[in-house]
Amino acid sequence: MEYLNDRVNMMLLEFEEKLGKAAGHVTNEFLMVRAGRVNAAMVERIMVDYFGTPTPMRQLANISCSDSRTIVISLWDTAILRETVRALTVAQLGANPIDDGRLIRMIFPLLTEERRKELVKQVRTIAEQGKVTMRNERRSAMDSLKKISKDDNISEDEKASIEKDIQKLLDNYVGSVDKLLAKKESEILEI
Repeated sequence: MEYLNDRVNMMLLEFEEKLGKAAGHVTNEFLMVRAGRVNAAMVERIMVDYFGTPTPMRQLANISCSDSRTIVISLWDTAILRETVRALTVAQLGANPIDDGRLIRMIFPLLTEERRKELVKQVRTIAEQGKVTMRNERRSAMDSLKKISKDDNISEDEKASIEKDIQKLLDNYVGSVDKLLAKKESEILEI
C-alpha cells in the first residue's frame, strides 16, 4: 500500500490513524456500559468539581470492584466527598452512591431482561456512531485524494487502486467494530 506520491501516503496514514481513533473511542464507550459485571471504567471518566476544576474521578480516587455488583470508591481527599457523590448521582449510572464518610459504594441491581435489551440498544447506537464517523473520514479521504490527483496528475488506474485501499482500510476497521459489538452484546445478554 505504499505509493510513489508522498502526499497520498500521508493522506492514507492520517486516514488510518483517524479510523483507529474512532475504533478506540467505540471501545472506550463500551467500557462505560455495564455488562453482567460492573467495572471501574464505568466511573473513571466522571468529572468531579475539584476545588473549581473539573477532574476525572480516576485522578481523585482509588476505584475498585468488591464483587460483581459493587464499585468502591476511596477518595484520596475526603474534602470532596459531597462533590463526588453529586457527580455520581448526576451521571445516572443505575445505582445510587452510598457514602459512609470515607468510602463511596455503588451497589448495582441485577440486570433485568428489559434493562439488558436497553443496554444492547445503547451499544448498537455507540457502534453505529463510530461507523458513521469512519464513513465520514472515508469521504474526507476521498475528497483529499481528488485534490491530490488533480494537483499531482495521478493516473485513473492508480487513483482507483488508492480508492480500493481506502475502502479496504474502512472495511477492516468497521469489521473490528462489529466484532467488538458482538462480543459486548453477548456479555450483556449472558446471565
